[in-house]
Amino acid sequence: MSGKIVYSSELGDLRKSAGKTGKRDKKQAQSLPSGIKQDGTVRIRRETKGRGGKTVCCIYGVPLSGTELSSLAAFLKQKCGTGGTVKDGVIIIQGDKSDILMKLLTEKGYSVKKSGS
Repeated sequence: MSGKIVYSSELGDLRKSAGKTGKRDKKQAQSLPSGIKQDGTVRIRRETKGRGGKTVCCIYGVPLSGTELSSLAAFLKQKCGTGGTVKDGVIIIQGDKSDILMKLLTEKGYSVKKSGS
C-alpha cells in the first residue's frame, strides 16, 4: 500500500485539484456555441433540438460569469415561474418565455435581441 493520502474528512477528496474549478469558470464565461457573437448584445433563442420535443429559451452572451450568472438565472427562473439551469455560460429556461425574458433583461439594463427562427 502506498503512503499517499487520498481523502481527508476536513478537505474531502484530495485527488481532485482545486485549480481545475477556477479554470472552468473562466472557460465557461469565454466559450460560446458556434455562431454566437460576443458583442455586448444578449441573445435569446428558442430551441427544441435534442430535448425530446420540449421547448427551452437559451440566453447567450450575458457578460457575467460564475455566481453572478447563476444568480441572474435564479432571478429569471423565479420571475418566469419555471425551471432552468446554467450550462457552459448559457442560461437555459424551460418553456417558451422569450417575451418575458426580453422584458426582464431589458429592465436589468442589457441590450437584448431575439435570434434564430
